[in-house]
Amino acid sequence: MAEAGYAAVAEFHYLHNQPGGAPYDAPAELASRIAAAAGETGLGLTLMPVLYVFGGCDHRAPSGGQLRFACDFARYARVVEGAVDATRALPGDTRVGVAPHSLRAVPPELVREAAWLRPENPIHIHAAEQVAEVAEVEATHGARPVALLLDRVGLDASWCVIHVTNMVPSETAGLARSGAVAGLCPTTESNLGDGIFDGERFLQAGGLFGIGSDSNIRIALSEELRTLEYSQRLAERARAVLAGPGSTGRVLFEAALAGGARASGRDAGDIAESRLADLMTLDVDNMALAGLDGDMALDGWIFTGDDRAVQDVWSAGRRLVSAGRHFARDAVEARYRRVIARLRAA
Repeated sequence: MAEAGYAAVAEFHYLHNQPGGAPYDAPAELASRIAAAAGETGLGLTLMPVLYVFGGCDHRAPSGGQLRFACDFARYARVVEGAVDATRALPGDTRVGVAPHSLRAVPPELVREAAWLRPENPIHIHAAEQVAEVAEVEATHGARPVALLLDRVGLDASWCVIHVTNMVPSETAGLARSGAVAGLCPTTESNLGDGIFDGERFLQAGGLFGIGSDSNIRIALSEELRTLEYSQRLAERARAVLAGPGSTGRVLFEAALAGGARASGRDAGDIAESRLADLMTLDVDNMALAGLDGDMALDGWIFTGDDRAVQDVWSAGRRLVSAGRHFARDAVEARYRRVIARLRAA
């Protein structure tokens, strides 16, 4: 992630149980592993333990792969408490929030209760990702997911609503006005065929979006931004849909900075005194940026370049990437390859 240009991550942390669903002795066992990874890599961490109670709106029990996610509210509270303990040794920019998975897995009353576990920290939830999900929530609760969150749960700037690729215009405008961030994952949404976010309407209403890698099918910040804009062009049959006073690249990049900072609860997003030094430099000698500067360089990186144009990255002043390589790449890559080989042999 750092080599792609990310300085921090809001980690939507699903896995709480062993394969088959048996709990670990320590409820936050896997949260502590994420904290250890953040400590080793230096990436800024906002840890978002996920509450996953039911397998659907009908309150059926979780099954199959869901068994690794599932826990009741009491055990979830212990997971959150354990995550707070596991991150105490990390730098001061670390945060722990809460993440009720979705209205399919968590009923509205528990969504509200979960939000009170960490009231000064970010709250993330999936909503309006798929047509079937929208239909299931509407059939059960009599309202579409985003409308329900706006009217019955209450959204504000603490919230990040993830995907939201299937909203009607009134929901799009309402989400923008609420101050909640739209957590967009364009590569994953393309991979899953989720739909196209109503970006132009959302930005015109003053909304903020952040960019995530979600399923990690492809970790490439420039590609996420490119896919977002190209999806808008395909939907609207128009060019430079999200462009504003600056270039399209400038609008995409600055919007993602502001929304990402809010969604992760980080005092970052621009270069200013007392703000976290989450910084990235681009290699102007990269072929995609040759002869370009200013907004044109941003456009070149997003629409022509890739990770190879990322030269240096700092997270809260910690230098993670130099000349395109993370400081711990060799050791991390070697260990990763050994684990993958062991898993494939099992």
